[in-house]
Amino acid sequence: MPWNEPGSGAPNDKDPWTRQQERRTKHSGGPPDLDEIVREVRRRLEALFSGGKGGGGNRRGGKDGDPSRKFNLPGGNLVGLALLVGVGFWLFSGMYTVDQGEQAIELRFGKYQETKHAGLHWHIPAPIETVEIVNTQQVNTVEVGYRKGASNLSTVPREALMLTQDENIIDIQFAVQYDIKSAIDLLFNVSEFNQRNMARTVVRQATESAVREIVGRSTMDFAITEGRAQLAAETKTLVQRILDRYQTGINVRTVEMQNAQPPSQVKNAFDDVVRAREDEERIKNLAQAYANDIIPKARGFAARIMQEAEAYKASTVAKAEGQASRFEQVLTEYEKAPRITRERLYLESMDEVLSNSSKMLIDQSGGNSVMYLPLDQLLRNRNASQVDNRLNSTSSNPVDADQLERESTGSLGRNANRTTGRN
Repeated sequence: MPWNEPGSGAPNDKDPWTRQQERRTKHSGGPPDLDEIVREVRRRLEALFSGGKGGGGNRRGGKDGDPSRKFNLPGGNLVGLALLVGVGFWLFSGMYTVDQGEQAIELRFGKYQETKHAGLHWHIPAPIETVEIVNTQQVNTVEVGYRKGASNLSTVPREALMLTQDENIIDIQFAVQYDIKSAIDLLFNVSEFNQRNMARTVVRQATESAVREIVGRSTMDFAITEGRAQLAAETKTLVQRILDRYQTGINVRTVEMQNAQPPSQVKNAFDDVVRAREDEERIKNLAQAYANDIIPKARGFAARIMQEAEAYKASTVAKAEGQASRFEQVLTEYEKAPRITRERLYLESMDEVLSNSSKMLIDQSGGNSVMYLPLDQLLRNRNASQVDNRLNSTSSNPVDADQLERESTGSLGRNANRTTGRN
């Protein structure tokens, strides 16, 4: 029998073009056209009222194959017309729309049938079939340890207070963002009704359990100071593992630690401890800065002293070696001419001694002439030589030139007064 001949049994099942269009519409997930919806309504009604029995003629109509006999009005009265209108409204109530980012789960007597994506769809109206629409792309936020109100934040001590590894109590708060990765798992493993509130409750309970486990392995100082990011990352991993274990279909996107501090009853004492630690760190930093400043200077001063000592050592050794060499040379000359060498040494010694003395010897046996000596010039030269000697002897300690000048001026004044008093 040809595929398009009337009465051949479900023609749509044998029509290659119709089956190809239905398959293409089903796989693409796009919105079906109106003809497809009408065919789907007819197919479901025939499957529902025929009871799944075969037979080409009985499926299309009555025993004689007349398709109009199935929907004849009973007696043509108003009751039948009203019944037909009611059935039409009932069938029309099965139309529904799925927005972008949502998934529709069709249930027949509570049993899963199929998942529909964005577009216009139809299902057998209630109570035969129901539709649950789940938004799978909406990002939801759950507060753990606090609740965000219209104008302020309120803490929840039952969720926020936790015990750390070092047996301290910490007040910690988290914010968890999640979305839905499997609407079927959320519908059947979490709750059939009010999935949004149940998902929030499941996420909050899983987060609280994970945070208690992680905080229980950490110290209070670590959780309050440098361990915030690490605790948040470990909490996200553990919460996702718990949700996947129970097949909730929930995907955790981010976990952020909002606050971590001691309980309010002992917060002042902990603040004092924190301030003491900050003062300790500040004093350590100041001491380290002072050490970084003074140690290089001390090392440089020590290196300069070492170099000056080495120079003094080399100078003294060289001077001693020179004097020893000079003594050996004088000894050789003394062995050759002892008298002349003694006189020479005597004259050199007297010249060295008298050159630093202010005494002057004048021979007046030859006459009675009065001599005028430049005493001021002689005294000035003497003071200048003394200043040079002091500068040479105190090269490591700088001397103020003004002080030396004052000392030399004072010496000149004292010597002049002395000379005037003698006269």
